[in-house]
Amino acid sequence: MIATEAALALDAQAELGEGPMWDPRVGCLYFVDILRGRVHRFDPVPEQVRSYDVGRMVGAVALTESDDLILAVQDGFARLDTRTGAVHTVATLDAAQPDLRFNDGKCDPAGRLWAGTMALDERRGAGAVYRLDPGGRIHRIFGDVTISNGLDWSDDCATMYYIDSPTRTIDVFDFDLSSGAVGNRRPFVRIPRDEGVPDGMTLDAEGYLWVALWGGGAVHRYAPDGRRATVIRVPTRYPTSCAFGGADLGDLYITTAHVKLTPQERVEQPQAGGVFVVRPGPKGRPTNRFGCGAGLQPCDRDPQP
Repeated sequence: MIATEAALALDAQAELGEGPMWDPRVGCLYFVDILRGRVHRFDPVPEQVRSYDVGRMVGAVALTESDDLILAVQDGFARLDTRTGAVHTVATLDAAQPDLRFNDGKCDPAGRLWAGTMALDERRGAGAVYRLDPGGRIHRIFGDVTISNGLDWSDDCATMYYIDSPTRTIDVFDFDLSSGAVGNRRPFVRIPRDEGVPDGMTLDAEGYLWVALWGGGAVHRYAPDGRRATVIRVPTRYPTSCAFGGADLGDLYITTAHVKLTPQERVEQPQAGGVFVVRPGPKGRPTNRFGCGAGLQPCDRDPQP
Protein backbone atom coordinates (compact mmCIF):
# COMPACT_ATOMS: atom_id res chain seq x y z
CA MET A 1 0.00 0.00 0.00
CA ILE A 2 1.26 3.50 -0.91
CA ALA A 3 0.89 6.39 1.55
CA THR A 4 1.60 10.07 0.91
CA GLU A 5 0.44 13.54 2.00
CA ALA A 6 -1.47 16.29 0.22
CA ALA A 7 -0.35 19.93 0.27
CA LEU A 8 -2.47 23.04 0.59
CA ALA A 9 -3.44 24.48 -2.82
CA LEU A 10 -5.93 27.11 -1.65
CA ASP A 11 -6.62 28.39 1.86
CA ALA A 12 -10.36 28.61 1.15
CA GLN A 13 -11.51 28.47 4.80
CA ALA A 14 -14.70 26.78 3.58
CA GLU A 15 -17.24 25.96 6.24
CA LEU A 16 -18.31 22.88 4.29
CA GLY A 17 -16.31 22.61 1.07
CA GLU A 18 -17.59 19.98 -1.35
CA GLY A 19 -18.10 18.93 -4.97
CA PRO A 20 -14.75 19.68 -6.69
CA MET A 21 -15.08 19.67 -10.49
CA TRP A 22 -12.25 20.35 -12.94
CA ASP A 23 -12.99 22.23 -16.18
CA PRO A 24 -10.24 21.23 -18.64
CA ARG A 25 -11.31 23.78 -21.26
CA VAL A 26 -10.35 26.74 -19.08
CA GLY A 27 -8.05 25.00 -16.60
CA CYS A 28 -9.90 25.76 -13.37
CA LEU A 29 -11.44 23.96 -10.42
CA TYR A 30 -15.01 24.64 -9.29
CA PHE A 31 -16.17 23.67 -5.82
CA VAL A 32 -18.92 24.69 -3.39
CA ASP A 33 -19.18 25.87 0.19
CA ILE A 34 -22.54 24.28 0.92
CA LEU A 35 -23.82 26.05 4.02
CA ARG A 36 -22.65 29.51 2.90
CA GLY A 37 -24.31 29.08 -0.50
CA ARG A 38 -21.20 29.83 -2.54
CA VAL A 39 -19.62 28.46 -5.67
CA HIS A 40 -15.88 29.07 -6.00
CA ARG A 41 -13.74 29.04 -9.13
CA PHE A 42 -10.05 28.42 -8.47
CA ASP A 43 -7.51 29.04 -11.24
CA PRO A 44 -4.23 27.45 -10.10
CA VAL A 45 -2.21 29.36 -12.74
CA PRO A 46 -2.28 32.18 -11.88
CA GLU A 47 -3.57 31.61 -8.35
CA GLN A 48 -6.89 33.40 -8.59
CA VAL A 49 -10.30 32.79 -7.01
CA ARG A 50 -13.71 34.07 -8.02
CA SER A 51 -16.69 33.42 -5.76
CA TYR A 52 -20.38 33.40 -6.63
CA ASP A 53 -23.13 33.92 -4.03
CA VAL A 54 -26.00 31.58 -4.91
CA GLY A 55 -28.30 32.96 -2.21
CA ARG A 56 -29.20 29.52 -0.80
CA MET A 57 -27.39 26.34 0.14
CA VAL A 58 -25.72 24.66 -2.82
CA GLY A 59 -24.69 21.01 -2.70
CA ALA A 60 -23.13 20.33 -6.10
CA VAL A 61 -21.99 21.93 -9.34
CA ALA A 62 -21.80 20.47 -12.85
CA LEU A 63 -20.26 21.71 -16.08
CA THR A 64 -22.29 22.40 -19.22
CA GLU A 65 -21.40 23.02 -22.87
CA SER A 66 -21.82 26.78 -22.42
CA ASP A 67 -20.59 29.50 -20.05
CA ASP A 68 -22.84 28.44 -17.20
CA LEU A 69 -23.03 25.77 -14.53
CA ILE A 70 -25.84 23.56 -13.29
CA LEU A 71 -26.27 23.61 -9.52
CA ALA A 72 -28.06 21.32 -7.08
CA VAL A 73 -29.44 23.91 -4.66
CA GLN A 74 -31.47 23.46 -1.51
CA ASP A 75 -34.87 23.04 -3.15
CA GLY A 76 -34.00 21.88 -6.66
CA PHE A 77 -31.74 22.81 -9.54
CA ALA A 78 -30.50 26.12 -10.93
CA ARG A 79 -28.16 27.60 -13.56
CA LEU A 80 -25.30 29.93 -12.69
CA ASP A 81 -24.03 32.28 -15.40
CA THR A 82 -20.29 32.41 -14.71
CA ARG A 83 -19.90 35.70 -16.59
CA THR A 84 -22.51 37.70 -14.69
CA GLY A 85 -23.08 35.66 -11.54
CA ALA A 86 -26.83 35.51 -12.23
CA VAL A 87 -28.67 32.45 -10.87
CA HIS A 88 -31.85 31.14 -12.51
CA THR A 89 -34.08 28.30 -11.29
CA VAL A 90 -34.27 25.28 -13.60
CA ALA A 91 -36.56 22.95 -11.64
CA THR A 92 -37.94 22.72 -8.12
CA LEU A 93 -38.57 19.48 -6.25
CA ASP A 94 -42.22 18.71 -5.66
CA ALA A 95 -41.15 17.29 -2.30
CA ALA A 96 -38.95 20.28 -1.39
CA GLN A 97 -38.90 20.91 2.35
CA PRO A 98 -37.13 23.69 4.26
CA ASP A 99 -35.29 21.19 6.46
CA LEU A 100 -33.84 19.21 3.51
CA ARG A 101 -31.00 20.11 1.16
CA PHE A 102 -28.97 18.62 -1.65
CA ASN A 103 -25.56 17.38 -0.58
CA ASP A 104 -23.57 15.98 -3.52
CA GLY A 105 -24.03 15.26 -7.20
CA LYS A 106 -22.44 14.45 -10.53
CA CYS A 107 -23.36 14.00 -14.21
CA ASP A 108 -23.61 10.53 -15.69
CA PRO A 109 -22.02 9.63 -19.06
CA ALA A 110 -25.21 10.64 -20.90
CA GLY A 111 -25.23 14.17 -19.47
CA ARG A 112 -27.90 13.77 -16.77
CA LEU A 113 -27.26 15.27 -13.33
CA TRP A 114 -27.68 12.98 -10.31
CA ALA A 115 -27.85 14.43 -6.80
CA GLY A 116 -29.08 13.32 -3.39
CA THR A 117 -30.72 15.05 -0.45
CA MET A 118 -30.41 14.89 3.32
CA ALA A 119 -32.10 16.41 6.35
CA LEU A 120 -30.42 19.35 8.04
CA ASP A 121 -30.57 17.42 11.32
CA GLU A 122 -29.23 14.30 9.52
CA ARG A 123 -32.22 12.22 10.59
CA ARG A 124 -32.28 8.72 9.22
CA GLY A 125 -33.92 7.96 5.88
CA ALA A 126 -35.25 11.48 5.16
CA GLY A 127 -33.40 11.97 1.86
CA ALA A 128 -33.57 10.59 -1.66
CA VAL A 129 -31.56 10.44 -4.87
CA TYR A 130 -32.84 12.40 -7.89
CA ARG A 131 -31.91 12.68 -11.55
CA LEU A 132 -32.28 15.87 -13.60
CA ASP A 133 -32.57 15.22 -17.33
CA PRO A 134 -31.33 17.80 -19.86
CA GLY A 135 -34.92 18.67 -20.71
CA GLY A 136 -35.57 19.78 -17.13
CA ARG A 137 -37.55 16.81 -15.84
CA ILE A 138 -36.71 15.53 -12.33
CA HIS A 139 -36.91 11.82 -11.50
CA ARG A 140 -36.89 10.43 -7.97
CA ILE A 141 -34.69 7.34 -8.24
CA PHE A 142 -34.78 5.91 -4.70
CA GLY A 143 -35.38 7.04 -1.13
CA ASP A 144 -34.53 5.98 2.44
CA VAL A 145 -31.28 7.97 2.21
CA THR A 146 -29.68 9.61 5.23
CA ILE A 147 -26.64 11.56 3.95
CA SER A 148 -26.37 11.17 0.19
CA ASN A 149 -22.80 11.52 -1.02
CA GLY A 150 -20.38 10.28 -3.69
CA LEU A 151 -21.46 9.16 -7.16
CA ASP A 152 -19.60 7.95 -10.23
CA TRP A 153 -19.86 5.56 -13.18
CA SER A 154 -17.57 2.95 -14.69
CA ASP A 155 -16.11 3.51 -18.16
CA ASP A 156 -18.28 0.77 -19.63
CA CYS A 157 -21.36 2.57 -18.23
CA ALA A 158 -22.58 -0.67 -16.65
CA THR A 159 -21.94 0.22 -12.99
CA MET A 160 -22.83 3.15 -10.75
CA TYR A 161 -20.97 3.69 -7.47
CA TYR A 162 -22.83 5.38 -4.62
CA ILE A 163 -22.33 6.36 -0.97
CA ASP A 164 -24.91 6.98 1.76
CA SER A 165 -22.39 8.00 4.40
CA PRO A 166 -23.86 6.62 7.66
CA THR A 167 -23.95 3.12 6.17
CA ARG A 168 -20.11 3.27 6.07
CA THR A 169 -20.39 1.41 2.78
CA ILE A 170 -19.53 2.15 -0.84
CA ASP A 171 -22.29 0.51 -2.85
CA VAL A 172 -22.54 -0.45 -6.51
CA PHE A 173 -25.60 -0.64 -8.75
CA ASP A 174 -26.14 -2.17 -12.14
CA PHE A 175 -26.69 0.83 -14.43
CA ASP A 176 -28.64 1.07 -17.70
CA LEU A 177 -27.31 3.97 -19.73
CA SER A 178 -30.25 4.32 -22.10
CA SER A 179 -32.93 4.60 -19.44
CA GLY A 180 -30.86 5.81 -16.47
CA ALA A 181 -32.29 2.97 -14.37
CA VAL A 182 -30.35 1.38 -11.51
CA GLY A 183 -30.77 -1.96 -9.74
CA ASN A 184 -29.13 -4.84 -7.90
CA ARG A 185 -27.62 -2.65 -5.18
CA ARG A 186 -24.82 -4.38 -3.28
CA PRO A 187 -21.82 -3.45 -1.10
CA PHE A 188 -18.44 -2.84 -2.73
CA VAL A 189 -16.31 -1.74 0.25
CA ARG A 190 -17.19 -1.44 3.94
CA ILE A 191 -15.21 1.22 5.82
CA PRO A 192 -13.99 0.30 9.34
CA ARG A 193 -15.22 2.69 12.01
CA ASP A 194 -11.71 3.84 12.92
CA GLU A 195 -11.00 4.97 9.33
CA GLY A 196 -13.76 7.58 9.12
CA VAL A 197 -16.97 7.85 7.11
CA PRO A 198 -17.07 7.60 3.29
CA ASP A 199 -17.93 10.93 1.65
CA GLY A 200 -17.29 12.18 -1.90
CA MET A 201 -15.46 10.10 -4.50
CA THR A 202 -14.12 9.84 -8.04
CA LEU A 203 -12.90 7.11 -10.36
CA ASP A 204 -9.50 7.33 -12.06
CA ALA A 205 -8.51 6.29 -15.58
CA GLU A 206 -7.53 2.83 -14.33
CA GLY A 207 -10.95 2.13 -12.83
CA TYR A 208 -9.82 2.59 -9.22
CA LEU A 209 -12.01 4.47 -6.77
CA TRP A 210 -10.79 7.43 -4.66
CA VAL A 211 -12.92 8.15 -1.57
CA ALA A 212 -12.64 10.99 0.95
CA LEU A 213 -12.95 9.77 4.56
CA TRP A 214 -14.89 12.30 6.66
CA GLY A 215 -13.45 12.24 10.16
CA GLY A 216 -10.53 10.13 8.94
CA GLY A 217 -8.23 12.83 7.61
CA ALA A 218 -7.48 10.87 4.44
CA VAL A 219 -8.47 9.85 0.93
CA HIS A 220 -8.27 6.13 0.09
CA ARG A 221 -7.84 4.51 -3.31
CA TYR A 222 -9.60 1.18 -3.84
CA ALA A 223 -8.87 -1.36 -6.56
CA PRO A 224 -11.72 -2.81 -8.67
CA ASP A 225 -11.67 -5.85 -6.35
CA GLY A 226 -12.17 -3.63 -3.27
CA ARG A 227 -8.57 -3.81 -2.04
CA ARG A 228 -7.21 -0.58 -0.51
CA ALA A 229 -4.19 0.44 -2.60
CA THR A 230 -3.28 4.02 -1.57
CA VAL A 231 -3.76 6.38 1.38
CA ILE A 232 -3.47 10.15 0.93
CA ARG A 233 -3.14 11.97 4.25
CA VAL A 234 -4.75 15.40 4.65
CA PRO A 235 -3.71 17.71 7.54
CA THR A 236 -7.26 18.21 8.74
CA ARG A 237 -9.87 15.82 10.07
CA TYR A 238 -12.68 16.38 7.58
CA PRO A 239 -11.90 15.85 3.89
CA THR A 240 -15.14 15.84 1.91
CA SER A 241 -14.50 14.96 -1.73
CA CYS A 242 -11.88 14.73 -4.46
CA ALA A 243 -11.46 15.24 -8.20
CA PHE A 244 -8.63 14.97 -10.69
CA GLY A 245 -7.45 18.07 -12.51
CA GLY A 246 -4.46 19.85 -13.96
CA ALA A 247 -3.25 19.94 -17.55
CA ASP A 248 -2.66 16.17 -17.59
CA LEU A 249 -5.40 15.25 -15.08
CA GLY A 250 -2.65 14.06 -12.77
CA ASP A 251 -3.43 16.37 -9.84
CA LEU A 252 -5.87 15.10 -7.22
CA TYR A 253 -7.72 18.02 -5.60
CA ILE A 254 -9.33 17.43 -2.19
CA THR A 255 -11.95 19.65 -0.56
CA THR A 256 -12.31 19.87 3.23
CA ALA A 257 -14.50 21.39 5.95
CA HIS A 258 -14.15 23.01 9.36
CA VAL A 259 -17.83 22.99 10.33
CA LYS A 260 -17.49 20.18 12.89
CA LEU A 261 -14.27 21.37 14.52
CA THR A 262 -14.20 22.79 18.04
CA PRO A 263 -12.49 26.17 18.58
CA GLN A 264 -9.41 24.35 19.88
CA GLU A 265 -9.37 22.02 16.86
CA ARG A 266 -9.57 25.07 14.58
CA VAL A 267 -6.36 26.33 16.17
CA GLU A 268 -4.72 22.93 15.78
CA GLN A 269 -5.93 22.53 12.16
CA PRO A 270 -5.55 26.03 10.67
CA GLN A 271 -5.83 24.77 7.08
CA ALA A 272 -9.22 23.13 7.65
CA GLY A 273 -11.66 24.18 4.94
CA GLY A 274 -8.85 24.46 2.41
CA VAL A 275 -8.40 22.76 -0.94
CA PHE A 276 -5.47 20.35 -1.03
CA VAL A 277 -3.60 18.80 -3.95
CA VAL A 278 -1.32 15.83 -4.54
CA ARG A 279 0.12 14.05 -7.59
CA PRO A 280 -0.54 10.42 -6.68
CA GLY A 281 0.66 8.80 -9.92
CA PRO A 282 -2.60 7.65 -11.56
CA LYS A 283 -4.53 10.13 -13.68
CA GLY A 284 -8.18 10.99 -13.75
CA ARG A 285 -10.88 11.06 -16.41
CA PRO A 286 -12.43 14.15 -18.02
CA THR A 287 -15.60 15.38 -16.35
CA ASN A 288 -19.04 14.53 -17.75
CA ARG A 289 -20.98 17.64 -18.78
CA PHE A 290 -24.68 18.28 -18.28
CA GLY A 291 -26.88 18.11 -21.35
CA CYS A 292 -24.13 17.10 -23.76
CA GLY A 293 -26.01 14.09 -25.13
CA ALA A 294 -29.47 12.82 -25.87
CA GLY A 295 -29.43 10.46 -22.90
CA LEU A 296 -29.13 7.37 -25.09
CA GLN A 297 -25.36 7.11 -25.51
CA PRO A 298 -22.25 8.29 -23.71
CA CYS A 299 -21.39 11.93 -24.32
CA ASP A 300 -18.14 12.74 -26.07
CA ARG A 301 -15.74 13.53 -23.27
CA ASP A 302 -13.17 16.28 -23.53
CA PRO A 303 -10.03 14.81 -25.13
CA GLN A 304 -7.60 13.05 -22.85
CA PRO A 305 -4.53 15.26 -22.21
